[in-house]
Amino acid sequence: MMSFSRLLKLALLFTLSIGIIACSSKTVVESDLKISGAPDWVNEGTNILNNRDGRLFHGVGQAPDMGDEALQISTADNRARAEVARVLSSYMDVVSDDFLASTGKGQTASSEQAVTQQIKNLTKVNLAGARIIAHWRHEKTNTIYSLAELDMAHVTKTMNTVENMNEDLRRYISTQGQNIFDKMAKK
Repeated sequence: MMSFSRLLKLALLFTLSIGIIACSSKTVVESDLKISGAPDWVNEGTNILNNRDGRLFHGVGQAPDMGDEALQISTADNRARAEVARVLSSYMDVVSDDFLASTGKGQTASSEQAVTQQIKNLTKVNLAGARIIAHWRHEKTNTIYSLAELDMAHVTKTMNTVENMNEDLRRYISTQGQNIFDKMAKK
């Protein structure tokens, strides 16, 4: 028979899981949290940076106290990577739209679909280069924050190694990708 303590922990875990699932459907990312004592990256949240360290996609994830530190860190890390994926996907959507607009209205539906599929594949391949570069624990709430980073230089390098890529798309990303990134970083 289960002890009351174990039953209470399972009920809490179930409630927490439902809360996480409900919150995960939101697409709004809180930024400027103003958490006293937190590193800047925690308070700034997910973003695109163009600074002395390069052109960077940053994703911030968090996980509440779960009673298992390894699970909590892993959850925060996975959420940070998911944020990088979301930002990279937005960037690649802009690249795709700009590329299709620049090639004119003469594109067939199948060639547009092929370009869109190549963009999606590039996004997936590039996410393998996202790495966790920092963790921070909030002392009062015991929430762990993770920072994932993907360098635009990695994205460009990966793009250059992809076989069977539309050469016009490759050339467009090579010549316009940095400019598009810079415009997005200014927003």
